[in-house]
Amino acid sequence: MTIGRVTVLTNPASGHGSAPHAAERAVTQLHRRGVDVVAIAGTDAEHARRLVEGALERGMDALVVVGGDGIISLALQVLACTEIPLGIVPAGTGNDHAREFGIPARDPGAAADVIVDGVVDTVDLGRVTAADGAQTWFGTVMAAGFDSLVTDRTNRMRWPHGRMRYNLAMVAELSKLRLLPFRLAFDGRELDTELTLAAFGNTRSYGGGMLICPNADPKDGMLDVTMVSSASRTKLIRLFPTVFKGTHVDLDEVRTERAHTITVDSPGINAYADGEYICPLPVEVAAVPGALRILRPQAP
Repeated sequence: MTIGRVTVLTNPASGHGSAPHAAERAVTQLHRRGVDVVAIAGTDAEHARRLVEGALERGMDALVVVGGDGIISLALQVLACTEIPLGIVPAGTGNDHAREFGIPARDPGAAADVIVDGVVDTVDLGRVTAADGAQTWFGTVMAAGFDSLVTDRTNRMRWPHGRMRYNLAMVAELSKLRLLPFRLAFDGRELDTELTLAAFGNTRSYGGGMLICPNADPKDGMLDVTMVSSASRTKLIRLFPTVFKGTHVDLDEVRTERAHTITVDSPGINAYADGEYICPLPVEVAAVPGALRILRPQAP
């Protein structure tokens, strides 16, 4: 398709404040390529969402998001099951969406060229349905268990800032490591078990390149599920580096499943997806085929 007019949504806080500079470079390149740009940046998530919805009503050829997976998550809530494609200029700390679809991560000009020269691909999204019926879309991975406990603790901490806060939260949760009771159903097949964590992948990676679901394919209409069960701090620490290679799925402590729809429950545990808080368990999580149109580089 021909891209002539786009809305560019920027998260000013992404990449420790580097996103506005990335947006400036991307917009300059889009203008150079003859694309009309309407730039928006919300004061908070709700304001940003209203701006995107308003831009959608006015019409555009694509919504371009400058930032990380969090601001992409916000855009997905508006773009899911529409004809408007998503363009990405990566400017976050994780950039797992961009990694999955081969979008240049450190070159805003090159990412802008993908928006003009790339192809529109149709891919699946994950959809989380909470106990009250509220639905949330995600593009990469939903996680519950140890990961979400670490994120809960990180969000409660006010010091230090940046990655160190997450690292300290992880150390604190490791000191309390325990198996958690989980009740799951994979397309109706029920499983009661104890797990350290469970991850439900539409795509392969989360957390900035950890291949938690290394065989996930966002075009197969399925979610890949990775379940880790170990109460040993030593084993969990040893497992951690293997996640970046995707070889953890071969370990005895790891079990995998695939399903269209999964129900998940574990008392007191929250679900996170695309790194963002979703809701407390229980939830139903499902793959929705063809729910997103995305601009990605042409195959070589």
